[in-house]
Amino acid sequence: MSNRADKSSRWPKVRLGEVLRHRKEFITIDDLTTYKRPRVQLHVQGIVLRDEVLGALIKTKYQQVCRTGEFLVAEIDAKVGGFGIVPESLNGSLVSSHYFLFVIDEAKLDRRFLEFFIRTPAFCEQVAAQGSTNYAAIRPAHVLGYEILLPPLAEQQRVVARIEALASQIAEARTLRHQAVEEAEALVASETNALFTGEGTRRWPTKPLDEIAEIRSGVTLGRRLTGRTISLPYLRVANVQDGHLNLAEIKEVEVLESEAEKWKLQRGDLLLTEGGDWDKLGRGAIWREEIPGCIHQNHIFSVRARSEDFVSEFVSKLISSPVGKAYFQEASKQTTNLASINQRQLKAFRVFQPPLPEQRRIVAELDALQAEVDTLKRRQAETAAELDALLPAILDRAFKKEL
Repeated sequence: MSNRADKSSRWPKVRLGEVLRHRKEFITIDDLTTYKRPRVQLHVQGIVLRDEVLGALIKTKYQQVCRTGEFLVAEIDAKVGGFGIVPESLNGSLVSSHYFLFVIDEAKLDRRFLEFFIRTPAFCEQVAAQGSTNYAAIRPAHVLGYEILLPPLAEQQRVVARIEALASQIAEARTLRHQAVEEAEALVASETNALFTGEGTRRWPTKPLDEIAEIRSGVTLGRRLTGRTISLPYLRVANVQDGHLNLAEIKEVEVLESEAEKWKLQRGDLLLTEGGDWDKLGRGAIWREEIPGCIHQNHIFSVRARSEDFVSEFVSKLISSPVGKAYFQEASKQTTNLASINQRQLKAFRVFQPPLPEQRRIVAELDALQAEVDTLKRRQAETAAELDALLPAILDRAFKKEL
């Protein structure tokens, strides 16, 4: 066994009461002063700003003032990880009597050592086991009774430095994977833009969308109906994503029996959302009869090609390309956060008409690029889960004296 392991095996176990002091001091709220209030996130996810509010709006006029580096524990939420170290940004923020503040004796306990320790199962299990199952609240005496392995301060600082170095490597790996996905998505956008702005496009004729397709709005929800009705599945705006459909949740709507065929979607229909966030204009996907008898609501347009001279997927790629999105952003009606297009603007959108083989080639090329991005995203999600599991494993090893 190494010398380090020999030393760590002699770490004493002490109660937090030996290194923490419960501070219970209240101030009277001034109605004319603005105060910060923190939110203690569950599952030991840290303490963040909840809001800033004028004292006159705070009902309970006696509050506690948080200080940087103190250990803050939520009385009710502690058993589900409602505790953390007060960050510098929340120095002077207020909490009610349902929170407990503890001053750290930093001559004995490095606050960063404690901050890592409270995220381990060894600590969280102590909190969860405290008190009865019917009464979830934690009291200050409980906190002071929890135990911690406490090496000398220099050893604490060594362990902290080692954890932080490993955590930094994890963060860097996560950043690199995220950047790889962003670069791949940028490549798809760049290639798409090149296809629809390149020299070859000058040889392609163009036509307004309403000359090549029938454009329809969908059913209006909440109509008063007279006559025999039936219930049909329908697509909402949330179901239509950029390049795909999210069919995890499908709702139904009552329509007149005589309208069923009128509203029914057909294979190959291009579905486009009427509006939303300004950068999501042109969002759409192809319907492939995933749900029999499905219709769509009036905030979604369906675009149905009138001839065999156009491939629906090609029109979809063009509309969702930088060229298409630029058109809709310029033509749309915009408010502060939202934008929308109407049928007139959609009908006026000019569509390139290359030969059918060229349309299919472009669709295949862009689909292949998107498939590579989707594979990269899937792998990134898998590695992200692995990276998320690394830090808890590192903390577990650190406080088992194996780091």
